[in-house]
Amino acid sequence: MPRKMKDYLLIAFKGMGMGAADVVPGVSGGTIAFITGIYEELINSLKSINGSAAKLLFQFKFKEFWQAINGNFLLALISGIFLSFLSLARLIIYLLAEQPILVWSFFFGLIVASAIVIARKITEWKLRTIIAMIIGIGIAYMVTVATPAETPSSYWFLFLSGALAICAMILPGISGAFILLLLGKYEFIMNALSTFKLDVIAVVGAGAVVGLLSFSNLLSWLLRKYHNMTIGLLAGFMIGSLNKVWPWKNTVSTFIDRHGVEKPLLQENILPNTFEKIIGHDSELMFAILLAIAGFLLIWMMEKFSPESKTE
Repeated sequence: MPRKMKDYLLIAFKGMGMGAADVVPGVSGGTIAFITGIYEELINSLKSINGSAAKLLFQFKFKEFWQAINGNFLLALISGIFLSFLSLARLIIYLLAEQPILVWSFFFGLIVASAIVIARKITEWKLRTIIAMIIGIGIAYMVTVATPAETPSSYWFLFLSGALAICAMILPGISGAFILLLLGKYEFIMNALSTFKLDVIAVVGAGAVVGLLSFSNLLSWLLRKYHNMTIGLLAGFMIGSLNKVWPWKNTVSTFIDRHGVEKPLLQENILPNTFEKIIGHDSELMFAILLAIAGFLLIWMMEKFSPESKTE
């Protein structure tokens, strides 16, 4: 059945959700795509941007090209993502600086619910599926404990950063924003977005396009040939990433960035009562629990009312 305007508006809103998730280190836009029932359509649409589609474009068969790449879907989704990037980048930076415990608590609940939702997509549990999930947990955990690096801001590295981050962004559980953090480019690119530095945005965007088109082919093949194992791996990514979004942390060591600002280098997860003793700050436990529950319920409601869940 052909989609109507309200359907594309809904897709745009899902894109905004993906964009909001992608600007937070530790949360993946791929998670939002998965639980709202558009993940496989997104991967297959990106995969369709290939040589055959390019041939149609160069032959000036614009209508056939647009249909071949599922253009209306991609346009609505990408518009929502970029609108969210441009409008929420500054807000997210502010909230993470001013209310980190509450923000991370909300996303902790969100990711727990998302891991459960994704794991429910596994149609048959076999040993290889369980092994794939364990591998996913291990990979995501190792990524979260890696130390952020000081890296160059030249165009070639920004291009590479965009390509690597976008690959992570379409993987549920592995955050593209956190990959940028590890590469030492998260704050740099967020500031470029909030101040509209077009050269930086263009270079990172070009890298993202190249990475997205390359990686989507691999993901599409994996989902088609090894569906349950791939879903198990993706669920594992999400479980392993919980280490990053635990709200209460103690900074073990810091570093001074190139702007002379002191930032955390190594952090360890601690319990709320330990946080109060070491940091001397209220753990905000009650509000944190409420926001974690809110994040959990948000994902549950999104999954419950998504078109995909209604057709199962």
